[in-house]
Amino acid sequence: MINLGIFGANGRMGRVLIEAIDEQTSTELTLAAVRSGSDWTGMDVGELAGIGQRGLTVTDQWDSAADNVDVMIDFTLPEALEQNLAWCVQHQKPVVIGTTGLNEQQKQALEAAAKQVPVVFAANMSVGVNLLLNLLKQTARVMGETADIEIWEAHHRYKKDAPSGTAVAMGEAIADELGRDLKDCAVYGREGHTGERPQKEIGFATIRGGDIVGEHTALFAELGERIELTHKASSRLTFAKGAVRAARWLSDKPSGLYSMQDVLGL
Repeated sequence: MINLGIFGANGRMGRVLIEAIDEQTSTELTLAAVRSGSDWTGMDVGELAGIGQRGLTVTDQWDSAADNVDVMIDFTLPEALEQNLAWCVQHQKPVVIGTTGLNEQQKQALEAAAKQVPVVFAANMSVGVNLLLNLLKQTARVMGETADIEIWEAHHRYKKDAPSGTAVAMGEAIADELGRDLKDCAVYGREGHTGERPQKEIGFATIRGGDIVGEHTALFAELGERIELTHKASSRLTFAKGAVRAARWLSDKPSGLYSMQDVLGL
């Protein structure tokens, strides 16, 4: 049995993670952490997730449960990441990070923490998305030097970063395969008289609305034909199950920075 903890247990993904961990016979939730003074403190985790009482309460006293946690999972906000990483380093806990929208300082903090504890970081924990990243590399090898490449994504109205971390990861996978730097070839918006499209551009388009869980498409457009590779998520449980799978895999690994590609053996 692997004991798991969740940072931000009261968040949208935190609640889904509670459900995903509860469904597994090989994992048990032993820490549902929230920020100090949170109104959710003391609530039963099962009631929080809508699955009935489970006998574990949400807490802002993380240290009291540290000895009974094997791996932490973090799907909170970028501004909480450094504090969460510091706690994991202090208590020598492996951690799975699904938080997106990180700035350079936060990425550096993640890399520094990975020198002391094992870390899985992925913009998307979905098995399907990580298979898609492999397919994008294969397509880029064959068509990338001649096709026009565009990426578009759609998410719910509450998502705070754009383009999504998954869309950026898709662009990076394609750019890396083509020997390009995404920072130099990415275009994040077009308006007005833009002139002809340079072939080496990788364009991004963003849609936000309603309760869309997540949709991502990469287009490779040639003159006369095109290929579109698409992934659509219909439930956040997909991401939560991937994170739990990553946590199980990470539990016995040495310090280092790992990806979902590592977890899945791709």
